[in-house]
Amino acid sequence: MKAPIIGLFVVAAVVLLANSFFVVNEAEQAIVTQFGEPVGTINEAGPHLKIPFIQNVNRFEKRIMKWDGDPNQIPTKDKRFIWIDTTARWRIVDPLLFFKTVATVNGAQSRLDDILDSAVRDAVSERLLVELVRGKDYVSQRGGDERFEVEGVVIEKEQLIGREEILAGLLEKAKTSVPEYGIELIDVQIKRINYVETVRQRVYERMINERKKVAAEYRSEGEGEQANILGQMERELKQIRSEAYRKALEVRGAADAQAAAIYANAFNQDKEFYSFLRTLEAYKKTIGENGKLVISTDAEFFKYLKAVK
Repeated sequence: MKAPIIGLFVVAAVVLLANSFFVVNEAEQAIVTQFGEPVGTINEAGPHLKIPFIQNVNRFEKRIMKWDGDPNQIPTKDKRFIWIDTTARWRIVDPLLFFKTVATVNGAQSRLDDILDSAVRDAVSERLLVELVRGKDYVSQRGGDERFEVEGVVIEKEQLIGREEILAGLLEKAKTSVPEYGIELIDVQIKRINYVETVRQRVYERMINERKKVAAEYRSEGEGEQANILGQMERELKQIRSEAYRKALEVRGAADAQAAAIYANAFNQDKEFYSFLRTLEAYKKTIGENGKLVISTDAEFFKYLKAVK
């Protein structure tokens, strides 16, 4: 009988020892509770002792965790309805307070839903859409001063802030509400911004109209440039033709002068032969091929024909 009893004592001792030790790893922190009430906080990794069957260990993450909100439809200050999807990073910095207030990660996520959704809604509704989508160093490609009018109030470009400043203000506002849960909020970021469907269609139509307007401007500029090039080409062509005609007249005049000089020289050398040659040319031009000429035999024009026997 002694052997079974000793065996039972050994088993009981092993079970007690196994339930007396627990290990906390580097990524964890723990709260030891006794009958549901916290009696100790463990922040250091390694083996630790507890009272078996009486005390329990509640483990929490030391690492940074992520919160993802549900996309919300929120109107901006300039009455643009948008879908906005946000995310945040947080961690547990006071496990005892965390355990007393929210108890679990799911409970913390639920509290963050309320805090961050409210902060995001306030931040979006207080700012223009252009501020939510631009960075602080944005430079407009259109040039010039940008002006925005909201409910009759003109807002100058210098009064606008960037997305980074909006998120920084949102984070500071949300941070004031989370320490009471033993939580540290690290940052908040916008994952996606989009128009609601009805507004999106109008935006697409406006984008198409703007592209058409730009295309029309380019087309008009091209046609103007084409007319300018054609006009310049026409002027240059007229100038070339005028210059060529002038040179042709000069060449023709010089040739006529040279021919006249040759004729005059020939006339001075043998006047009778020159006269005879010119008369033959006159016959040729006057009568032509198969032509007839009726003149008096006493005419000066007939004298060389009369001399032929």
